[in-house]
Amino acid sequence: MTVLSAGSPPRSRGTELKPRHRRKWTGWGFVGPFAVVFLFVLVAPIAYAIYLSLFQDKLIGGNKFAGLANYTQALTDPQFWTGFGRVSLFLVVQVPVMLLLALGASLAIDSARLHWTPLYRLSIFLPYAVPSVVGALMWGFLYGTQFGLVGDLDSWFHTNLPNVLQSTTWILPAIGNIVTWEFVGYNMLIFYSALQVIPGELYEAAELDNASAWRIIWHIKLPALRPAILIATVFSIIGSFQLFAEPSVLYPIATNAIGSAFTPNLYAYNLAFNAQEYNYSATIAIVMGVLTVIVAYVVQRVGQRNQGA
Repeated sequence: MTVLSAGSPPRSRGTELKPRHRRKWTGWGFVGPFAVVFLFVLVAPIAYAIYLSLFQDKLIGGNKFAGLANYTQALTDPQFWTGFGRVSLFLVVQVPVMLLLALGASLAIDSARLHWTPLYRLSIFLPYAVPSVVGALMWGFLYGTQFGLVGDLDSWFHTNLPNVLQSTTWILPAIGNIVTWEFVGYNMLIFYSALQVIPGELYEAAELDNASAWRIIWHIKLPALRPAILIATVFSIIGSFQLFAEPSVLYPIATNAIGSAFTPNLYAYNLAFNAQEYNYSATIAIVMGVLTVIVAYVVQRVGQRNQGA
């Protein structure tokens, strides 16, 4: 019920709703710029890739609608599934090693037993600031048996070290070493940031109970790190399935070990820019994106369920 003062004209219903209506448009004004960027940078390219995947370029008739024929071909393409299996193996081996190294580094820096901790933190994080292309070029030079560090060690110690750039057995571990070097610092920073928000009262209670450093790590720090570990794991899974820069840079000097379909992303790239098969390349990209989303979602759900248990 509206109380009107003497002499004041009654307000109409439309006048009362006008400020509320204006507030709604103010919210959209703040969200609008992001929505426009999101639409043109993410939604539009995905929609265009889906559109391309529904067509096939034929010798007679040109580009024609093919429905799901490209997807049927992709799901039975041995080159795609070989590449997918390779990045899956890369994920299973490299991601746990990288996260364990990052976890150990973050716990060591947080322990307050190291001198010059900012220097350690910066040194470990610094490789992440190096572009992946530059990092791959640098490590490719180090791996060279004729001109790099491996070649120098081979000549100094008169050994016969394997040429990892020409070995189908060693090339994947070599790429895993590059990626680990690049991203240990990034994940270390995630874990270290999570350790900084642990309440100090927990450490004081542990000191009163005469808890050892290992018990503090096991019962206080690791439980507090579970959400950060889950986030880092999901990011690492997505990054592993997107493996492209390192094999692409090493490809010219490792042609015997890295093929055109070494990873699904490299396969899609070569299909589009070397074979001119844009439609099928878009299909490979869409299928790989869907598989990445499924695996990342399953891991996230399992991790959240374990945290709630």
